[in-house]
Amino acid sequence: MPSYSIGQAAGLLGVSSETVRRWADGGQLRMDRDGSGNRLIDGRSLAAFAKDRAEGLHPVPGEVRTSVRNSFAGIVTAVTLDDVVAQVEIQSGPHRLVSLVSREAVEELGIRVGVTATARVKSTNVHIDRFEDRS
Repeated sequence: MPSYSIGQAAGLLGVSSETVRRWADGGQLRMDRDGSGNRLIDGRSLAAFAKDRAEGLHPVPGEVRTSVRNSFAGIVTAVTLDDVVAQVEIQSGPHRLVSLVSREAVEELGIRVGVTATARVKSTNVHIDRFEDRS
């Protein structure tokens, strides 16, 4: 099972190393020490913590019924309008999402820089990359 340093865990969770230390010191995140005394987080523990922490971060409002399970609530950071199409960028935590939608939809929804919006993703094409641990 892979293990992660405080810095690596912080990068994966989108928080500072100090925040990860506080979670560990507060008992919210289990950490062990290696033979040299360095703090390490077990991959399974980190995955469970990340999942628990994300619960409720991107809720689907009660009035919306949808089959889409991948939703990213965030703030609109850019809107580029063309005659027919618009490009909308949303920053959702550490994630930047870019979508091409109709200009009409952007205007009807009042999408503009600074408003909150939720990007919902449903795809039959999802690519997963895995980087080999070189330590």
